[in-house]
Amino acid sequence: MSDVTLDHATRIGFIGGGNMAHAMIAGLIKRGVAPGAIQVSDPSEAALTRLRALSGGLGLATDTNGLLTSVDACVLAVKPQILRRVVSELDIAGIERMPLMISIAAGVRATDIERWLGPDAAVVRAMPNQPALLGLGVSGAYAGASVTRHQRSLATDILRAAGDVCWVTDEHAMDSVTAVSGSGPAYFFLLIEAMQDAAVSLGLTEAQAQRLVVQTAIGAAAMASADDADIRALRAGVTSPGGTTDAAISHLLAHDLPNLYHEALDAARNRAVELADQAAED
Repeated sequence: MSDVTLDHATRIGFIGGGNMAHAMIAGLIKRGVAPGAIQVSDPSEAALTRLRALSGGLGLATDTNGLLTSVDACVLAVKPQILRRVVSELDIAGIERMPLMISIAAGVRATDIERWLGPDAAVVRAMPNQPALLGLGVSGAYAGASVTRHQRSLATDILRAAGDVCWVTDEHAMDSVTAVSGSGPAYFFLLIEAMQDAAVSLGLTEAQAQRLVVQTAIGAAAMASADDADIRALRAGVTSPGGTTDAAISHLLAHDLPNLYHEALDAARNRAVELADQAAED
């Protein structure tokens, strides 16, 4: 992943200084953004103290007064259930030029944020996932109708501080993004947990099981992430006919594991739609 290409004059604001904002700010600083170009508002002094440990040059405050007038992009990094209240309390009446608004609040549609802010608001909806805390995440992103090409590029650079970025052109696809990558780490954690438990039942110690399973997962993910990776070919390369891997894969396929994943992701996507509908009504 390349360094961000933000202009040195670009100023970035964060409303909310929790874990995801902390990860993004740390990533921006690591990739060369000056701490003085970043402003954060959060009512929690504990959150601000934690951010202060990243760099003393950050602009930190317990309220949003003046933040929107002095930044080019503002990341809305608050819990989805309070996003509407936070947005409604923003003092936007006297702002000559609204910054790009990037929401990372899960399950809240860009169209609803635009409605709360005003029809001319430029809103990007993003769905980062938990590995962003390590700089290894991936964010699905959707640009609202008022977002310019330059603003989309700016959003990409900001989101890349926490990992890769995958843009979608239809906001409805963000519900699928939530099901696949937003919730996705938990699916892999469950698989790792199940494999570790099985390994212990086969006679390995818990320490041995964890080391073998986790490192195998890391290695498999690294191979799958290669630019020219063909996942089916990779699986076939490990699965010799009549061998041990073939015995395990045949058992999983006999119990319709692929269809089980289809049903699970469909359930997650449907729940994402329900939550977005609730957020729009609240």
